[in-house]
Amino acid sequence: MTLPLRFPRGLYGITPEWDDTVRLLEAIRAAQAGGMVVLQWRRKLASPVLHQQQLHAVHQLCTQLSLPLIINDDWSTARALHTAGAHLGKNDGAIEAARSGLAPQQWLGTSCYDQPALAERALQLELDYVAFGAMYPSVIKPDAPRATLDTLRQGRALSEHYATTTRAAVVAIGGITIANAAPLIEAGVDSLAVISSLFEAPDVHAQALAFSRLFHS
Repeated sequence: MTLPLRFPRGLYGITPEWDDTVRLLEAIRAAQAGGMVVLQWRRKLASPVLHQQQLHAVHQLCTQLSLPLIINDDWSTARALHTAGAHLGKNDGAIEAARSGLAPQQWLGTSCYDQPALAERALQLELDYVAFGAMYPSVIKPDAPRATLDTLRQGRALSEHYATTTRAAVVAIGGITIANAAPLIEAGVDSLAVISSLFEAPDVHAQALAFSRLFHS
């Protein structure tokens, strides 16, 4: 029996560090049209003013497109804006507080890096997805610990073990391209989280479409 996922299967886009808001919004629109199923707002380098301006614009666009928006690092903002959910890394606060603070229908995912033990703890708390990586060398996080295909297989087995009426998704991140993504899906990944290979592509729509097709091949 295949249980329904608590988080969408497919391409999970993460915002690039662009100051050009018009370009950013156009790229998000193109990625969604190409099949991107979820977007994560991740902005580390913007000034506070630009950060808020862009977040407002991205939130507004995602609402118009009915595109689920995940807030990185800050679950309280996700709660305040009523976005689809939040993503937490190891330094972003307790996942217990986030799970209890978010609305029941809001998703919560967490970075598990190369450590299935972190995923097991998250799954015991009924999080909606566990993310592993970097899978490959990453320009965004060059020093990130490297996960393996076996890490993904362990994560998938854990997600199935702790499934109830639904199953938490397994997400892969880090250096993922069209050329190297297929083995990740074969290892049990439900969603591919991508920044550079998606948004820096010459044709964002075509790139999103190519990623999306990997889930239906």
